[in-house]
Formats: sequence, structure tokens, C-alpha cells
Amino acid sequence: MGRNKLARFADNQVAYNVLQRGKPQYETIRGNWQQTYFHNTNPIVLELACGRGEYTVALAEKFPEQNFIGVDIKGARLWKGSQLCLQKGLRNAAFLRAQIQNIEQFFAPGEVSEIWLIHPDPRPKDGDERRRLTNQRFLQHYRHIGKPGMWLRLRTDSAQLFHYTIEVLQSENITDLSYTEDLYHSPLIADHLDINGAPIRTKYEEMFVAKGHKIHYLKCRLW
Repeated sequence: MGRNKLARFADNQVAYNVLQRGKPQYETIRGNWQQTYFHNTNPIVLELACGRGEYTVALAEKFPEQNFIGVDIKGARLWKGSQLCLQKGLRNAAFLRAQIQNIEQFFAPGEVSEIWLIHPDPRPKDGDERRRLTNQRFLQHYRHIGKPGMWLRLRTDSAQLFHYTIEVLQSENITDLSYTEDLYHSPLIADHLDINGAPIRTKYEEMFVAKGHKIHYLKCRLW
């Protein structure tokens, strides 16, 4: 294991905004995020498979009246978002190191108001369909922790995942579905602007856009 990873793991262990195995709140936070972590009653928004947490940080900065939680199993990745939030003094953001298939262990029914999926692994192989974060199995998890009418948002460079998700959603109980196959030439880009009015981008999207890839985006309400 690289020295940088070890240093990042050490930082995560002492960072108050990282919840992971071994920390007291990790086992008791379910149903208690507003009361015991954020100390307010503001809506909770998740960025699942958050990676470096670019959206968690940018949205927390833009919307101080909401609480944001980035979820990822890779501690060395979410370290970046954690440290940025600490530097910016953002108290309305946290990071949870956990497997997304276990999300119901950390959030109670009705605890979540919105979910963002930003460039998740598209899992293109047919045998990996159940591992896609917009598969019916995951949508069921989201419904269990979400409020009725919770927003679900997907941003991806994968046309395959994008069209697969639309097909899945068309057989689900949803409303207010909007989508675009070219986000940067769509009015829906307004959903993705940071506090300065610039598009929020992940490290990987910078590379996708530089190569000429189109970015796909959809949003809907889950019931």
C-alpha cells in the first residue's frame, strides 16, 4: 500500500466528517443524521459512489440549507472531499465509507430527500446488470430510505447506462422524468452549476469532455 494511501487513511480516522467502521457513530447513525451529526432538520442529499466527492463539496457550498453526504467504499478517494470540506469550513457535508448495497444499514425509511449518481461505474457486461446503481434492486433500496417523491439524478458519459436507466425507470413508479443526451447544450445544465455559476465536473469528466464525449443526464421522482 502506498504511503499516500496510508496518510489519507490516517486523516480519515481523525476527520470528524468521515464516518467509517471503528468510529462510534458508524453503528448508531441510522435515523439520526439530522439530530446527532448535522444538528438541524434540513433535507439530506446523498451522492452515491461519490469518489473524490466533487458534487458533495460543490453542492454543500451552494446550498447551505441542505445536508450532503458522499458515500463511497474507497477511503483514499473520499479523503479529497473530506479535506476540501474541512478547508472550506463546510459543516453541512459528511462522508460515509460503506458499500452502497448496504445503504439501508445507515439510513432509516424517509431519511433521504434526494440522491445523485455522478458517473457511476456503468457495469457494461450483461452479467453485471444487478450491480448497476440504477438496477431495480438498487432503486428498491433508494425507495426504502427516501421520502415519497424523492429526486433521483444520474449523470454519466455512458450512453449504454443512460438508455438502460431510462428503460428501467419506464417500468417503475416515477414522475417528472426529464433527460438530455447532451447536458452541455441543454437547459438542464442549470442543475449542475456551482456557487460561481460554473459547471461542476469530476476529475474523470474533465477527461471525458476533453475527448469529445457527450454527457448524459436524467432526473425523476421516485414514489
